[in-house]
Formats: sequence, structure tokens, C-alpha cells
Amino acid sequence: MSVEVLGVTRRFGAVAALDDVTLTLSQGEFAAILGPSGSGKTTLLRVLAGLDFADEGALRIGGRDVARLPARERGVGVVFQHYALFRHMTVFENVAFGLRVRPRRLRPAAAEIERRVRELLELVQIPELAGRYPDQISGGQRQRVALARALAIEPRLLLLDEPFGALDARVRKEVRRWVRALHDRLGITSILVTHDQEEALEMADRVAVMQAGRIVQWDAPQALLDAPATPFVAGFLGDANRLAAEIRDGRLLLGPLGDVGAIALPDGSAQAFIRPGQLRLVAASGPAPRGVLLRLRPGADDARLGLAQCGEWLLEGAAEPGLEPGRACHAVVVAAQVFAGDGAVARYGRGGEGWV
Repeated sequence: MSVEVLGVTRRFGAVAALDDVTLTLSQGEFAAILGPSGSGKTTLLRVLAGLDFADEGALRIGGRDVARLPARERGVGVVFQHYALFRHMTVFENVAFGLRVRPRRLRPAAAEIERRVRELLELVQIPELAGRYPDQISGGQRQRVALARALAIEPRLLLLDEPFGALDARVRKEVRRWVRALHDRLGITSILVTHDQEEALEMADRVAVMQAGRIVQWDAPQALLDAPATPFVAGFLGDANRLAAEIRDGRLLLGPLGDVGAIALPDGSAQAFIRPGQLRLVAASGPAPRGVLLRLRPGADDARLGLAQCGEWLLEGAAEPGLEPGRACHAVVVAAQVFAGDGAVARYGRGGEGWV
């Protein structure tokens, strides 16, 4: 089911929790809304679910205007952070709840409710838990019950509100991969609201990054990492060395790293973002600026990430084989994102790409 959020604004007094938010999803897409606390992502979810209403803007689900419809008429399923299961009801009755409370003319027959709940418990792989109560099952199992309950009403749109926060790290990774696989199997349109960037980048087809009530970038996960639109996105997503830079006579100066090269940005102060994989720490030789490798830690794909002291800067980068703590080293910039004071951006990559 397609989703269109068009110029939505929601104010609480003088504060705009949502400020002219526009977002469009295609049928079957898995999207994530990502941002720090207070960025507006939960308010956006509540507006989508019909638990709150926008002051301005349009909201369409499947081409239908739902901006003023109450939650029960939107056909939206919601899985909350703490699942909101009824402790006095069995797993079966929790899943059946949304069907039993429908108006009589829309309520399925008892046999149909029984069939649908059994089918959903099979779908989420917990049929043996039907007779148990929420406090008798694990966190991962409660998450599956909450998901089955949301799916019972056959929603056109599934909203996931920080659904993995109560799980430990190992179970969280397993369950989110399972949820993404289930989404692909059902072909439902899904939106995940989270502050966990690893979760958003792993699960979603596209991610909307929110800051102060606005969507500052709406893009595929890799595009967010490779080409962040603003300094906020560059610093918020992934690990990055955030460095105060200066552009003088068309050349980029990075503190103790010195002159990195010519750059097509206006002279003045700038911010450079260099991810650990974009900075090489190599054994020192010659007159280039030197640093000292302080410590090492394992990185992805058997890489070694090192923390180096270069003048007043602490830099994290990929340490070459043989470089050990205590050794002098050079920090070599392989790629970077540089934002000038006027918002202009240049991206650099070695291997002939240069600054663009």
C-alpha cells in the first residue's frame, strides 16, 4: 500500500514537532524513520497511526485521504516498543483481540477468528505458545506475539515503533532479520521508527533521517553513508572523524595533517568527515605529519582499526599490518566529505577521483 505524507506539520504550543514533513513510500517498501530523541519520529508515527492529528498537510494511504480518520478506520497495524500485550490474556486472545473488538457487522465469525489466529501463530513460528500468558514467554516471543496481533487485522500499513529495544543484542539482531524476511514474504508496506542507526541501515530499503522535526535526507542506506546531504547526517550516521578544517587559497588544510590538496570550495572554515575506513594509519617515514598509534581494535573483514594521536587530534583509521601501539605513524586521507560554511559540499576519493 502506498503512503504519502505531504507537508505535514504538528505543533505543540510554539514548538513544531513536525515541520513541513513530506515522505512518499511505494507499495511493499520497507522504510525507516531515524533520528535522535526529540527529532519528531515518534510524532510522525502517531500521526500515521491515527493516534495524533496533523495541524497542516495531507496524509494518504493507498490513495485514500486518512488525515482526519480515527485509528480504527485506517487499516494500520502498530507494534509498540514495549509490545503493550494484555497480561491477563493468553497469547491466543492477545492476537485475537483486534478481531473480537470490531463492530458486529465487520467482526469475523468465531471459527474464522480461530482459523486466522492459528494461521498467524504459525506464521510467526510460535503456535505452541497459544495458551501461555505474556509473562510466561521470552522477550523475543512477546515481540512475535505483538507482530501477529498487528497483522491479525490485515493492515495495509505496518508501523514498528522501536520494537526491538527491550531485547538483548544477540536476540535483537536475530529478530530484526526475521521481521525483514517476514515483510518480504507478505509484501506489506512497513515503516520502522528507531534511533538505532544499525537497525535502520540493515533493515530498510530507504531511510528518512530526521532533525528538529524535519526530514533532512530520504535516501537508500548506502547513499546516506556515501553522500550525506548535511553535516548533521554525516556526523549522525556511522562512525566518523569529525574535524575542523580550513580552506585557504582553494586548498584544504586539516590541522596536524597539513595540506590535503586543492578543493573547489570557498575559502573559510569548514567541517571534514572521514570514516575510519577512509583513513589509513601507516608506519611513519619522511617529513610528513606524524602521529602515534595508541591502541588497536578489530574491525570488519579482519581489518584492524587504530586510534592515533596526531597533534591535538585523536583519529581512528585502518591500521596497516605490522603497525603496533606506541609506533609513530602517518594518517593518510583516502576519502572524505567536506562541508563549507555556506553548505556547499565536496567529496574526495583517491585513485584519480579527486575532489568533486
